[in-house]
Amino acid sequence: ISVLFLIIFPVRNRLREIVGASTNWKDHQQALAERASLSQNLAKSQDELPAKTMKDSAIEAHLPLGTQPALREKYLNYHNSVRFGRILEDLDSLAVLICYSHTWNKELKRSPLSIVTALVDKIDMRKNIIYPDCDIKFTGHVTWVGKTSIEAKMHMSQYHDGAYTDVLDATFVMVARDPENKRAAFINPLKLESPEEEAIFQQGEINKMRRVELSTASLLKVAPTAEERTLVHSLFLNTLDTRTVSFRSRVLPPNSMWMEDAKMKGLEICHPQERNIFNRIFGGFLMRKAYELGWANACAFAGGRPTLVAVDDIVFRKPVEIGSLLLLSSQVCYTEGIHIQVRVHTEVLDPLTRQHNTTNVFHFTFRVEKDIPAIVPQSYGESMLYLDGKRHFDETMRSQG
Repeated sequence: ISVLFLIIFPVRNRLREIVGASTNWKDHQQALAERASLSQNLAKSQDELPAKTMKDSAIEAHLPLGTQPALREKYLNYHNSVRFGRILEDLDSLAVLICYSHTWNKELKRSPLSIVTALVDKIDMRKNIIYPDCDIKFTGHVTWVGKTSIEAKMHMSQYHDGAYTDVLDATFVMVARDPENKRAAFINPLKLESPEEEAIFQQGEINKMRRVELSTASLLKVAPTAEERTLVHSLFLNTLDTRTVSFRSRVLPPNSMWMEDAKMKGLEICHPQERNIFNRIFGGFLMRKAYELGWANACAFAGGRPTLVAVDDIVFRKPVEIGSLLLLSSQVCYTEGIHIQVRVHTEVLDPLTRQHNTTNVFHFTFRVEKDIPAIVPQSYGESMLYLDGKRHFDETMRSQG
C-alpha cells in the first residue's frame, strides 16, 4: 500500500499548505479573501470527481516520544503518563489530513474544500497506560464517503518492549464545505477494491444508520421507553422520606450523591493561538479542554484517579470564533459498578448580547479502581440526563464486547 509517512508535528503545517492558510494572525483576513476565489474549482456534482481508493488516503504518522525526548514535555502529565487531551488534538488534525488526502487534486495548487470535523463517532481504548517515553504510531484512512461527508478511521499503537501494541481505535466523521465554509461541497466517491474494503464501507453505512436512529430516539425529542420510565420512578421512590410520605421530601440513599453535587465548570477565552487553518478555534483544542474538565470532574467525584474507557458521540454543532468566551459544564450523569459516565456541554457566550449558543456536547466513559457513590437525579431534567448517560454507557459496553 502506498502510504504517506510523516511526523505528527508537521501535520498542521501540511494542512496550512493544502488550503493556503496564513501562519500569522494579522494576515488571516487576506488569506480568507484569497480562499474565496477558489470556489470556481468546486465540482458541480459528485459525478465530476474521480473515484479514489482507500489506499489514496492511507497515512502513517509518528509521534517520537521515545527517540526525541524534547517532545515529551508537551505530552507529559503529573502521573508520568501521556496527556490524553494532546492525543485528541493529534487525532483531529490527522483525520482532517486523511480526508484532504482523499480529495486531493494534484492539478490544483490549493484545495478549494474546507474540511471540518462534524463529530467523533467513537474512540475505544485498547490499553490503559500510554508511556511518555515510547514512540507512538498513528495509521488511518477513509473508510466511507457520502456526497459531502467522509468517515475516517484511525488506529494508535505504541512501541514498548520491542513491539507495537494497540492503544486505541478512533472513528471521525468530517464534512466538506466551500472555501468560505458557508455551504456543503461535493467530495470524491470511494472505489472499493476488495471484499475486505466492501465490509469496511458497509460498517460505515451501519454507523451512519445507528447515528440516525440515536438522533431520532433522543430524549430531547421523544419520551423515555417504558423500561426507562420504570427506572426513573424507581430512583424517585428510593429517595422518598418514609416518615413524611411527601412528594417533596427527598432523602439521599446511602453511598450516593445528588447529581447537582457532581458538577464542574470551566471558562476559556479563545485566543488566536488556538485557531485552526480556517481561523476558527481548533476542534482538537475544544476536545482537549472538554476531556480535561471531564476527567477532573470524574476524579473529584470518585476521590481517585480515573482511567478513560471510551469517548463517544462528540458532536460539533457550531464553530467557535476567535475571541469567544467558551463556557464548559461537566456533569457526572450516570454510574454503574466502577464506571463513571460524564457529559461535558460547551457553549459560547456573547458578552454584548449575553446570548448563549451550544457548540459541542461530549461524552466520556471512565473507570476507577475503587467503590464509587451512585449518582441520583432529583428533577425530571436530571433524570433525562441520567437516562442519556445510561444509553451512552450501554452503547460503549456493547461496542467493547
